[in-house]
Amino acid sequence: MSRDGGTKLVGYLFKPQTPGPHPAIVMLHGRGGPYSSLRRGSYVAETLTMRHKMWGDFWAERGYLALHVDSFGPRGYPQGFPKHSYMDRPPEVNDQSVRPLDAYGALDFLRARRDVISDRVGIQGWSNGGMTVLAAMAPDPPGLAHPTRETGFRAALAQYPSCRFQARQNDYQPYAPLLVLAASEDDEVSPAACRHLAVAARARGADIEFVIYEGAHHSYDDPGKTKQSHEPNRVATQDTLGRAEAFFRRHLQQ
Repeated sequence: MSRDGGTKLVGYLFKPQTPGPHPAIVMLHGRGGPYSSLRRGSYVAETLTMRHKMWGDFWAERGYLALHVDSFGPRGYPQGFPKHSYMDRPPEVNDQSVRPLDAYGALDFLRARRDVISDRVGIQGWSNGGMTVLAAMAPDPPGLAHPTRETGFRAALAQYPSCRFQARQNDYQPYAPLLVLAASEDDEVSPAACRHLAVAARARGADIEFVIYEGAHHSYDDPGKTKQSHEPNRVATQDTLGRAEAFFRRHLQQ
Protein backbone atom coordinates (compact mmCIF):
# COMPACT_ATOMS: atom_id res chain seq x y z
CA MET A 1 0.00 0.00 0.00
CA SER A 2 1.11 3.52 -0.80
CA ARG A 3 1.12 5.90 2.13
CA ASP A 4 -1.55 7.81 0.23
CA GLY A 5 -3.90 5.47 2.06
CA GLY A 6 -5.77 4.20 -0.98
CA THR A 7 -3.47 2.88 -3.70
CA LYS A 8 -2.36 -0.74 -3.78
CA LEU A 9 0.91 -0.66 -5.68
CA VAL A 10 2.53 -3.29 -7.87
CA GLY A 11 6.11 -4.25 -7.06
CA TYR A 12 8.72 -6.62 -8.47
CA LEU A 13 11.20 -8.28 -6.11
CA PHE A 14 14.75 -9.19 -7.04
CA LYS A 15 16.03 -11.52 -4.32
CA PRO A 16 19.51 -12.77 -3.46
CA GLN A 17 20.16 -16.51 -3.41
CA THR A 18 21.05 -16.52 0.29
CA PRO A 19 18.31 -16.42 2.96
CA GLY A 20 19.32 -13.12 4.57
CA PRO A 21 18.32 -10.87 6.17
CA HIS A 22 19.58 -8.43 3.55
CA PRO A 23 19.87 -4.70 3.11
CA ALA A 24 17.36 -3.51 0.54
CA ILE A 25 16.87 -0.94 -2.20
CA VAL A 26 13.63 0.62 -3.45
CA MET A 27 13.77 1.28 -7.21
CA LEU A 28 11.64 3.99 -8.86
CA HIS A 29 11.06 4.10 -12.63
CA GLY A 30 11.09 7.18 -14.85
CA ARG A 31 8.36 8.88 -16.86
CA GLY A 32 8.22 6.01 -19.38
CA GLY A 33 7.07 3.61 -16.67
CA PRO A 34 8.68 0.29 -15.74
CA TYR A 35 7.71 -1.68 -18.84
CA SER A 36 9.32 -2.09 -22.24
CA SER A 37 7.91 0.09 -25.01
CA LEU A 38 8.22 -2.92 -27.32
CA ARG A 39 5.68 -4.89 -25.29
CA ARG A 40 2.82 -2.43 -24.94
CA GLY A 41 -0.32 -4.07 -23.59
CA SER A 42 1.60 -6.57 -21.47
CA TYR A 43 2.53 -5.21 -18.07
CA VAL A 44 4.12 -8.04 -16.11
CA ALA A 45 7.54 -8.99 -14.70
CA GLU A 46 8.64 -10.43 -18.04
CA THR A 47 8.07 -7.10 -19.81
CA LEU A 48 10.06 -4.88 -17.46
CA THR A 49 12.61 -2.80 -19.35
CA MET A 50 16.10 -4.18 -19.83
CA ARG A 51 17.48 -1.41 -17.62
CA HIS A 52 15.25 -2.24 -14.68
CA LYS A 53 15.95 -5.97 -15.02
CA MET A 54 19.67 -5.26 -15.23
CA TRP A 55 19.66 -3.14 -12.09
CA GLY A 56 17.42 -5.51 -10.14
CA ASP A 57 19.68 -8.44 -10.97
CA PHE A 58 22.74 -6.31 -10.24
CA TRP A 59 21.58 -5.62 -6.69
CA ALA A 60 20.37 -9.15 -6.01
CA GLU A 61 23.71 -10.60 -7.12
CA ARG A 62 25.43 -8.31 -4.59
CA GLY A 63 23.28 -9.32 -1.66
CA TYR A 64 20.54 -6.69 -1.73
CA LEU A 65 16.82 -7.33 -1.92
CA ALA A 66 15.60 -4.88 -4.57
CA LEU A 67 11.96 -3.83 -4.92
CA HIS A 68 10.97 -2.14 -8.17
CA VAL A 69 7.77 -0.14 -7.66
CA ASP A 70 5.23 0.54 -10.43
CA SER A 71 3.59 3.86 -9.53
CA PHE A 72 1.85 4.39 -12.87
CA GLY A 73 0.08 1.09 -13.62
CA PRO A 74 -2.10 1.00 -10.50
CA ARG A 75 -3.26 4.52 -11.32
CA GLY A 76 -4.23 3.68 -14.89
CA TYR A 77 -1.07 4.73 -16.79
CA PRO A 78 1.01 1.56 -17.25
CA GLN A 79 2.35 2.77 -20.60
CA GLY A 80 4.01 5.80 -19.00
CA PHE A 81 4.31 9.20 -20.61
CA PRO A 82 6.19 10.64 -23.63
CA LYS A 83 9.12 13.05 -23.53
CA HIS A 84 8.44 16.70 -22.66
CA SER A 85 4.94 15.91 -21.35
CA TYR A 86 5.57 16.96 -17.77
CA MET A 87 3.03 19.78 -17.60
CA ASP A 88 0.30 17.59 -19.11
CA ARG A 89 0.54 14.64 -16.72
CA PRO A 90 -2.27 13.96 -14.25
CA PRO A 91 -1.79 15.08 -10.64
CA GLU A 92 -2.26 11.55 -9.31
CA VAL A 93 1.23 10.62 -10.54
CA ASN A 94 2.97 13.79 -9.34
CA ASP A 95 6.62 13.12 -8.49
CA GLN A 96 6.77 15.73 -5.73
CA SER A 97 3.61 15.03 -3.76
CA VAL A 98 2.37 11.53 -4.69
CA ARG A 99 5.22 9.26 -5.68
CA PRO A 100 7.17 9.89 -2.44
CA LEU A 101 4.18 8.30 -0.68
CA ASP A 102 4.74 5.23 -2.87
CA ALA A 103 8.40 5.18 -1.91
CA TYR A 104 7.53 5.17 1.78
CA GLY A 105 4.84 2.55 1.21
CA ALA A 106 7.56 0.39 -0.33
CA LEU A 107 9.72 1.06 2.71
CA ASP A 108 6.87 -0.16 4.96
CA PHE A 109 6.55 -3.30 2.86
CA LEU A 110 10.26 -4.09 3.04
CA ARG A 111 10.50 -3.45 6.77
CA ALA A 112 7.72 -5.98 7.37
CA ARG A 113 9.77 -8.74 5.71
CA ARG A 114 11.95 -11.01 7.80
CA ASP A 115 14.56 -11.22 5.02
CA VAL A 116 15.23 -7.44 5.14
CA ILE A 117 17.41 -5.53 7.61
CA SER A 118 14.81 -2.93 8.51
CA ASP A 119 17.12 0.03 9.07
CA ARG A 120 19.32 -0.64 6.03
CA VAL A 121 17.11 0.39 3.12
CA GLY A 122 18.20 2.71 0.31
CA ILE A 123 16.37 4.27 -2.61
CA GLN A 124 17.28 4.63 -6.30
CA GLY A 125 15.38 6.48 -9.01
CA TRP A 126 15.78 7.33 -12.69
CA SER A 127 14.63 10.61 -14.28
CA ASN A 128 11.10 11.17 -12.94
CA GLY A 129 11.88 8.55 -10.31
CA GLY A 130 15.02 10.52 -9.50
CA MET A 131 12.86 13.59 -8.98
CA THR A 132 10.78 11.48 -6.59
CA VAL A 133 13.98 10.55 -4.74
CA LEU A 134 14.85 14.23 -4.25
CA ALA A 135 11.36 14.95 -2.91
CA ALA A 136 11.39 11.89 -0.65
CA MET A 137 14.73 12.90 0.88
CA ALA A 138 13.65 16.45 1.75
CA PRO A 139 13.73 17.66 5.36
CA ASP A 140 9.90 17.41 5.44
CA PRO A 141 8.97 14.85 2.77
CA PRO A 142 5.43 13.68 2.01
CA GLY A 143 4.70 10.61 4.08
CA LEU A 144 7.31 10.95 6.83
CA ALA A 145 7.41 13.44 9.68
CA HIS A 146 10.78 14.43 11.12
CA PRO A 147 12.77 12.06 8.88
CA THR A 148 16.08 10.53 9.92
CA ARG A 149 18.27 7.80 8.51
CA GLU A 150 16.77 5.45 11.09
CA THR A 151 13.12 6.23 10.36
CA GLY A 152 13.48 6.74 6.61
CA PHE A 153 15.95 5.77 3.91
CA ARG A 154 19.58 5.40 4.89
CA ALA A 155 20.96 6.60 1.53
CA ALA A 156 19.63 7.75 -1.84
CA LEU A 157 20.72 7.65 -5.50
CA ALA A 158 19.10 9.89 -8.13
CA GLN A 159 20.09 9.37 -11.77
CA TYR A 160 19.53 12.20 -14.27
CA PRO A 161 16.65 13.83 -12.35
CA SER A 162 15.20 17.24 -12.93
CA CYS A 163 16.40 19.27 -9.96
CA ARG A 164 14.46 22.43 -10.73
CA PHE A 165 12.03 22.20 -7.79
CA GLN A 166 14.71 21.67 -5.15
CA ALA A 167 17.15 24.08 -6.83
CA ARG A 168 14.64 26.91 -6.28
CA GLN A 169 14.51 26.25 -2.55
CA ASN A 170 16.85 27.99 -0.16
CA ASP A 171 16.75 25.31 2.51
CA TYR A 172 16.81 21.97 0.70
CA GLN A 173 19.00 19.54 2.60
CA PRO A 174 18.52 15.78 2.25
CA TYR A 175 18.24 14.02 5.59
CA ALA A 176 20.53 11.17 4.43
CA PRO A 177 23.50 10.88 2.04
CA LEU A 178 22.48 11.60 -1.54
CA LEU A 179 24.31 10.79 -4.78
CA VAL A 180 23.14 12.62 -7.92
CA LEU A 181 24.38 11.45 -11.33
CA ALA A 182 23.78 13.62 -14.41
CA ALA A 183 24.54 13.60 -18.14
CA SER A 184 26.05 16.65 -19.80
CA GLU A 185 24.13 16.14 -23.07
CA ASP A 186 20.76 15.50 -21.46
CA ASP A 187 17.89 16.60 -23.71
CA GLU A 188 15.16 16.17 -21.09
CA VAL A 189 16.43 17.82 -17.91
CA SER A 190 19.05 20.40 -16.95
CA PRO A 191 22.26 19.04 -15.41
CA ALA A 192 23.16 22.64 -14.55
CA ALA A 193 20.20 22.82 -12.15
CA CYS A 194 21.45 19.70 -10.38
CA ARG A 195 24.93 21.13 -10.12
CA HIS A 196 23.50 24.32 -8.59
CA LEU A 197 21.44 22.26 -6.13
CA ALA A 198 24.42 20.17 -5.05
CA VAL A 199 26.71 23.16 -4.55
CA ALA A 200 24.10 25.09 -2.54
CA ALA A 201 23.12 22.07 -0.41
CA ARG A 202 26.75 21.23 0.35
CA ALA A 203 27.29 24.82 1.47
CA ARG A 204 24.51 24.22 4.00
CA GLY A 205 26.27 21.11 5.26
CA ALA A 206 24.41 18.45 3.28
CA ASP A 207 26.00 15.09 2.50
CA ILE A 208 25.42 15.27 -1.25
CA GLU A 209 27.70 14.16 -4.08
CA PHE A 210 27.22 15.29 -7.66
CA VAL A 211 28.78 13.66 -10.74
CA ILE A 212 28.28 14.73 -14.34
CA TYR A 213 29.21 12.46 -17.23
CA GLU A 214 30.60 14.41 -20.15
CA GLY A 215 29.03 13.56 -23.49
CA ALA A 216 26.47 11.18 -21.97
CA HIS A 217 22.76 11.28 -22.79
CA HIS A 218 19.58 10.98 -20.75
CA SER A 219 18.98 7.32 -19.83
CA TYR A 220 22.65 6.59 -20.55
CA ASP A 221 22.51 3.32 -18.54
CA ASP A 222 19.91 1.72 -20.80
CA PRO A 223 21.80 -1.49 -21.72
CA GLY A 224 20.33 -1.64 -25.24
CA LYS A 225 22.55 -1.29 -28.28
CA THR A 226 21.25 2.16 -29.22
CA LYS A 227 22.39 3.82 -26.00
CA GLN A 228 25.50 1.74 -25.43
CA SER A 229 26.84 2.29 -28.97
CA HIS A 230 27.57 5.87 -27.86
CA GLU A 231 30.93 5.64 -26.09
CA PRO A 232 30.23 8.31 -23.41
CA ASN A 233 27.07 6.42 -22.45
CA ARG A 234 29.00 3.17 -22.11
CA VAL A 235 31.66 4.82 -19.98
CA ALA A 236 29.02 6.50 -17.81
CA THR A 237 27.17 3.22 -17.33
CA GLN A 238 30.25 1.36 -16.17
CA ASP A 239 31.25 4.14 -13.80
CA THR A 240 27.70 4.36 -12.43
CA LEU A 241 27.56 0.64 -11.67
CA GLY A 242 30.80 0.81 -9.71
CA ARG A 243 29.98 4.10 -8.02
CA ALA A 244 26.46 3.00 -7.02
CA GLU A 245 27.75 -0.28 -5.61
CA ALA A 246 30.40 1.49 -3.52
CA PHE A 247 27.89 4.12 -2.36
CA PHE A 248 25.31 1.65 -1.06
CA ARG A 249 27.96 -0.66 0.34
CA ARG A 250 29.25 2.26 2.40
CA HIS A 251 25.84 3.25 3.72
CA LEU A 252 23.74 0.07 3.79
CA GLN A 253 26.10 -2.71 4.77
CA GLN A 254 26.45 -3.38 8.47
